[in-house]
Amino acid sequence: MKKSPLSVHHLELRVIELMQLFNSLDPTPFLNKDLDRSAEAYIENWALLFPANSRLHITIHVEHLPGDSNATALMTEAIHNHFAYKAELAHGELRQLLRRGRASLFIGLAFVAACLIAADAIAQIGTGSVATIARESLTIIGWVAMWRPIEIFLYDWWPLVRRIDVYKNIRYARVRVMQGNKTSSLHAGTDTAGTSPLRTGQVRDH
Repeated sequence: MKKSPLSVHHLELRVIELMQLFNSLDPTPFLNKDLDRSAEAYIENWALLFPANSRLHITIHVEHLPGDSNATALMTEAIHNHFAYKAELAHGELRQLLRRGRASLFIGLAFVAACLIAADAIAQIGTGSVATIARESLTIIGWVAMWRPIEIFLYDWWPLVRRIDVYKNIRYARVRVMQGNKTSSLHAGTDTAGTSPLRTGQVRDH
């Protein structure tokens, strides 16, 4: 059975110069600099629209292209490093979340057990309205204490997994840097990363 081809999505960005794509407060060398936050958010939100196995093509149109450097290679490596680092951070956040969920589950179960035991003890002592209210209150309070681990294991973990997949996908997007209609001297291969818009962005999907 023949596999259907992966969908390809295109993002075209326009900036005056490449340094607009990076955090101006970051003193580290070019290849290790953080992306500008608005640029990073723009690319990330765009990639979130598509399945994790989509092919992403990103083209940066630059008005003033550096003449003494290979812009495509520089941007590819810089953005590759940035989103690889973002994926590592998200992995760490996921591990912490699941660790916190396990601890919350243990505490919640212990508290529920204590509340149910206390409610059962009250039921054996008396059957009046006060005893009934106390028993029902303990039961409700005990199960309410379980809301946090339930929230973590049902809802909180999968958005993080989705973001990790997106970061990995952007990390391997195809990147080109162009001046006008002319592509810079080297085309990136498939091991590339996404880029960012400070001026305008256009999306084309195939």
